[in-house]
Amino acid sequence: MFTGIVEDLGRVVARRGGRLVVRSPMVASDAAIGDSISIGGVCLTVVGTDGDDLSFDISEETFERTSLGALVPDDPVNVERPATLASRLGGHLVQGHVDGVAEVEAVRPEGADGVRLSVRLPGDLLHLVVEKGSITLDGVSLTVAAIDRDVIDIALIPHTLRVTTLGSAREGALVNVEIDVVAKYVARNLQLLMTDGAAVEPGKERTA
Repeated sequence: MFTGIVEDLGRVVARRGGRLVVRSPMVASDAAIGDSISIGGVCLTVVGTDGDDLSFDISEETFERTSLGALVPDDPVNVERPATLASRLGGHLVQGHVDGVAEVEAVRPEGADGVRLSVRLPGDLLHLVVEKGSITLDGVSLTVAAIDRDVIDIALIPHTLRVTTLGSAREGALVNVEIDVVAKYVARNLQLLMTDGAAVEPGKERTA
């Protein structure tokens, strides 16, 4: 589990087939084989360490559902270690399970060095997004500023632009999207209510 607060702006060292190598000195300093790390919003397992470099094996499923397959050496990636029970929840609960890939529609200057980022979402995710709700783009916890049909707007402050890959986002770029997990559970229960007549088995509404 993550919070969507990027800890380091890593760099791709190599991608050979399903093996991805990322350089992230801060995160690599205490990473061990088997650890979960968020790379560009995707929860990956460390399979090798070498100084400042971390290696990950990526499945075909992950390549198909995310933008990781487009990475090339020297590309920047957002890196975050998993949260602990003592962590501050500065963003929101992020699983690192990507729901889809969205395309950047526009990047416009806004305010004092800020940016208004417009992203076109896949149609099957739109009903799970609300204005002023949380969303994760490339592993960054963000707030939806506005929704216009299938395009959502995000207001990016200068700090976010400096410390994440969103600072270099351009029109046509692809970003990994993770919907707020709470929205997904609510939608699932509503679906069950409409199809089965009850979201939970009668008599088992309480667990304590």
